[in-house]
Amino acid sequence: MGLAVAQRLGLPEIVGRLLAARGVDADAAAAYLEPTLRALLPDPSVLADMDAAAARLADAARRGETVGVFGDYDVDGACSGALMVSLLRALGCTAIPYVPDRLAEGYGPNLPALQGLVARDASLIVCVDCGTAAGDVLAGLAGSASVIVLDHHKSETLPAGVTATVNPNRLDDTSGLTNLCATGVAFLTAVATVRALRRSGFFANRPEPDLLALLDLVALATVCDVMPLTGVNRALVTQGLKVMGRRERPGIAALLDVALVTARPSAATLGFALGPRINAAGRISEADLGTRLLLAEDEVEARALAATLDAVNRQRQQVEAGVLDAAMQAAEAQLAKGHAAVLVAGLEWHAGVVGIVAGRIKEKFNRPACVAGLADGMAKGSGRSVTGLDLGGAVIAARQLGILTTGGGHSMAAGFSLPESRLAAFHELLDGRLAAAHALPSVADLAVEGSLAVGGCTEELARQIGRLAPFGPGNAEPVLALARARVVRADRVGKDAATVRAFIEGEGGGARIKAMLFRAKEGPLAEAMLARNAPPLHLAGHLRAEEWNGSMTTNFIIADAAIA
Repeated sequence: MGLAVAQRLGLPEIVGRLLAARGVDADAAAAYLEPTLRALLPDPSVLADMDAAAARLADAARRGETVGVFGDYDVDGACSGALMVSLLRALGCTAIPYVPDRLAEGYGPNLPALQGLVARDASLIVCVDCGTAAGDVLAGLAGSASVIVLDHHKSETLPAGVTATVNPNRLDDTSGLTNLCATGVAFLTAVATVRALRRSGFFANRPEPDLLALLDLVALATVCDVMPLTGVNRALVTQGLKVMGRRERPGIAALLDVALVTARPSAATLGFALGPRINAAGRISEADLGTRLLLAEDEVEARALAATLDAVNRQRQQVEAGVLDAAMQAAEAQLAKGHAAVLVAGLEWHAGVVGIVAGRIKEKFNRPACVAGLADGMAKGSGRSVTGLDLGGAVIAARQLGILTTGGGHSMAAGFSLPESRLAAFHELLDGRLAAAHALPSVADLAVEGSLAVGGCTEELARQIGRLAPFGPGNAEPVLALARARVVRADRVGKDAATVRAFIEGEGGGARIKAMLFRAKEGPLAEAMLARNAPPLHLAGHLRAEEWNGSMTTNFIIADAAIA
């Protein structure tokens, strides 16, 4: 099938094989390489409660109501909050964003904050990236304000008495859109709301809001919430990156600047440059900094907020480093005892960084990992999972059994709290529910999809492979092998000299390309590449055409190697 795809579209044969490996045949290849919303965006009404949510939001627009938008302190929460506030303001409503403080208020709606929004004349509350599991809290608004929940987290129950709960992961939703993040749900809600208003003639004497301009927020949240980059998400991220590349949103433009991003944004830009800076605010600083940045209209204000987030992120890195070593040692000891999943906890481990540390443990050991901070007899933490193991379901089960005080999430990430005395019981449940982790290798497999000669690593081939982007969960960047590559010259570059830059050629000489090895402060591979008489190496990694100082360069990003 790969050859047929390549011949039909005039692609290099290896690109055809890469498409075929992703289940893309010749008929679907063109649409896959150029994903559009026209082809992939579903009718929003396929989501349960969507029509009720759109009708209530349209009614709020007609009346010019004041609407409170209650969000979350992570990237998806900031983006979905900014999207809904932008939409409502464009429709003539007064929109008041609210983001809870992670340490003082915790995750999700709380009654004092909701009542505060009502006291500011909010007659409608929209909960974004939260609310599905907060039925008891939301019941406290009965008679004082309507409530709409736009969420994607799993929950065994739905809040009663609210106008609508739009959540593709609710048990009775048949849309099949379970891979949407909350901002994706919010975008479809915006589409449905504008459609409802258009049908009623609302825009006869006023312009429609530019919904496509909101796609930069959808792309940022989809990547940073680790949603699969398949189906409609592929189109949302592809088109959102184009919007972001225009740098029309002052907050994102300023954040790109402080992150020193000069090339066109990619999924990696979102995940590694922008996301951590926005997340840092909710972790250890003012929780609403990210939302304020994304809503900023003044460039001077945006630059100031971006600089603050950059500084907070550096502080977050220092706090994280203080927890990481101890957590890694504890995780290694647990896995040596035969646990399927990791659950580690420590005194004074900052609640804002435990999720990041859990992600680092998961990456190193290829196991589901939960990390918690201990204070006053309680453990509060976050977890991250590997593909195919549903951590969110395990956490919800633990809450149903009374082991956890609070808990929820989705398959790849979850949050929880419990008395310290129940940690052993929680670990036992995780080991049982996630027992399939025992069959996983201790290091995630590196699936090589093809082989090349160094001389075949051309800029044109790198560009063609890049058309399979955006890369991420569900659409991994292809790993290619270079056999018997010889290091001609290598040196250390970058911050703390932690990157090895090398120029390599084939065994018989000839064409050379640049190869980069990141996170290489130490280790045998870095030593082998830097050796004066480095032996030939079999390399595995990614071939990329990258923009640098206004020109394109072809780079091979090394993921692993073996001495030939």
